[in-house]
Amino acid sequence: MRSISLLIPALLGITLSTNAQQAVLKGTVKTDTGEQLPFANVSIPGSKTGVVASKTGAFILTLAKAGTYKIKVTSVGYKGTEQTVTLLPNDTTHQEITLSSNGDLQEFVVSASRKQETLDQVPSSITILGAKDLAIQKGISNNISDILANSVPGLGFASNTTGNSGQTLRGREILVMIDGIPQSTPLRNGGRDIRSIDPSAIERVEVIKGATAIYGNGADGGLINYITKKATPGQPLSGQTTLGANTQLKNAQHTGGWQVGQLLSGSYKKLDYVVSGHYEQTGVYKDAKGVVLSPDYGLGETQLWNAYTKIGYSINSNNRVEVMYNFFGSQQRSDYILKKGHYRDTAATGVFGTRPGDPEGTPYNHNVNVHYGSQKIIGNTDLDINVYYQKFYTVFSWVDSFVGGGQSTISSDKKGVRINLSTPFRTGKNIEGDLVYGLDLLTDKTAQKLTDGRTWVPEMSMRNLAPYAQLKTTFFKHLILKAGARYENINVDVPDYTTIISLNTKTGLYSEGGKSVKGGAIDYNALVFNAGLRYNELKYFKPFISYSQSFSVNELGRTLRTASESTVSLLKTKAIVANNYEAGFNSSLGPVELEGAYYISTSKLGANYTLVEGRFEIAREPIKIHGFEIAADVRILKNLGAGASYSYIEGKIDANKNGQYNDKEDAYILGDKIAPPKLTAYIRYQPVKQWNLRIQMLQAGARNRFAPDANGAYTYGKGPIQQFTLFSLFSDFNIDGHSSVQVGVDNLFNKDYYTVTSQWNARNENFIKGSGTRVNITYNYKF
Repeated sequence: MRSISLLIPALLGITLSTNAQQAVLKGTVKTDTGEQLPFANVSIPGSKTGVVASKTGAFILTLAKAGTYKIKVTSVGYKGTEQTVTLLPNDTTHQEITLSSNGDLQEFVVSASRKQETLDQVPSSITILGAKDLAIQKGISNNISDILANSVPGLGFASNTTGNSGQTLRGREILVMIDGIPQSTPLRNGGRDIRSIDPSAIERVEVIKGATAIYGNGADGGLINYITKKATPGQPLSGQTTLGANTQLKNAQHTGGWQVGQLLSGSYKKLDYVVSGHYEQTGVYKDAKGVVLSPDYGLGETQLWNAYTKIGYSINSNNRVEVMYNFFGSQQRSDYILKKGHYRDTAATGVFGTRPGDPEGTPYNHNVNVHYGSQKIIGNTDLDINVYYQKFYTVFSWVDSFVGGGQSTISSDKKGVRINLSTPFRTGKNIEGDLVYGLDLLTDKTAQKLTDGRTWVPEMSMRNLAPYAQLKTTFFKHLILKAGARYENINVDVPDYTTIISLNTKTGLYSEGGKSVKGGAIDYNALVFNAGLRYNELKYFKPFISYSQSFSVNELGRTLRTASESTVSLLKTKAIVANNYEAGFNSSLGPVELEGAYYISTSKLGANYTLVEGRFEIAREPIKIHGFEIAADVRILKNLGAGASYSYIEGKIDANKNGQYNDKEDAYILGDKIAPPKLTAYIRYQPVKQWNLRIQMLQAGARNRFAPDANGAYTYGKGPIQQFTLFSLFSDFNIDGHSSVQVGVDNLFNKDYYTVTSQWNARNENFIKGSGTRVNITYNYKF
């Protein structure tokens, strides 16, 4: 590994400084609350000397000459400070520096480029959900799909089910990760990757929007990275105990649920740790009129487990090892069965009955990550290595689509290594930057079988090798240029298999499938690029433009399971290369924070579903998606604030493949990809120091792009969406320095509505209402 670190910078002509130093300043940067402040800038004004503090706030500043210096320390969101220190020759001086928050909206450090940096340095649209944001949304609903839908402009609406079908990002599929470990299964997307971890284990969420070249397979619309909790510094033991209960207000019988959680954290000398466990039991879910919701893919009567631990050891100030493990499980054990509705007339509901088959849900999702980080491993080059493992298994509802009925499952087994290096450079007085480069290795075995052993999608064995490089150059401190590339080399082995016999919905006979298909190897090779430019000198207007590509082997499993050819080599298995063009800005105008973006996303191939004889197939015509997002936050008073966001997406298919996207010849993209307009808003108020209140709104706009067929019926994805508006309330009261009580009310005014997913789905069994008013009360004790 050291030879790699030496070789690549040498080839690029980057000079690594190895001169001996005569004076050293060593210290730690902390916040005014005593927490370590990562990535603060430590410099000497008027000189080229400066460093960036580590993840733990530690820094080492080396000087060629001893003497008295003025040291300047700054960090985004904190008041900078200058301190005078005297450095002795051939000696190390220790200094602890404290920065106070400046009260501005915090700009988080993110990993959009595989390297920690501030939002001001990233030429793309990013949404960050910090610990406070997560706590508020979790107090209203513990479902991570709801949390993200209420918080991320451009992300589709939650479905109020265990899946995230239709919850796309800017009209395309998302790569979901936990600490960089991929949760998505692009080989056979089961739509359960968003709900793959409990919010109790999450420190913050990073959402990078638009095709993302640097992360690889599956990131057509962007990525969601769940960053897990870190240890509390400076204390051998601290923790939080959580007790909660929830119920619906209308016809509340059997709707009660409860949760319990425990978190322990601390550090001792070079060792730090965080351990948490969470258990939740939900009651029956009912609509605004008190009618039981359909149990198929439902969230009611569900048990949820999450166990999480992270142990870190700082070998020295430059080297650290971290081990993380997270287990997530969710299973439904319901006393209800589906009663089909009638689309656009009556809702699908739940009635008493014995559910056939195995409990539905995700029995397990295991994630293990071993991380080694070394700063200045050779010269100024930093090294990060992640070795990870993910094992995932999920079970869907019982259906009669197969002979004798059955339940399908998706299993995925991933092993991978990420090797990431970062080398800074400086050219003259006004040009500096860094080069991030490395290699991703991934193996993924994914299959879809029935619980009785029948194979629907054979086990696909994928090997992915991808080197990448990303160059960031800063001109005159405020003009940032980024450019990078990633080479994808993917091999997928498919065994011989026979397609499963299934129902033809038109004839009512089990006449589909039964085709013997000869397997083989499918190879993919592609070079994808990204480039972006951001100017951040003016606080009131920080514009950016960007272009990025993504590469995705999307839904190969659906293609295999509906095969009509006799060999894999004859199937339409080409990958999707998406192109994302974007322009946007961020602005700070006194108490007002603004951000906005306009984007266009194109690809020569799409992955749109089409329903043929009752089975889903993949349409591969070119597609074009465009849209915009705008968001604002304002501090009206010290204890009063408000905010809002609006997202609009539209997409069309070039059915004739002539490069023309017009209304007469080409169809709009279906509702399972393109969400209706989304409007969110909130008002926060702090009547007294101990009490925080927030009321928020989520509105789904109307979308009606498709006409019914000759019989007046709508088919999958073409159902019209009617507008609806939901309100929620959150209250947090701190009893003392340790105890607090939170009250969250979801669907505050008990709105009777059909979810976005159930409306575009246009099928009787999926025409499901949203939940009525649900109250969540939580008690937290911190120590």
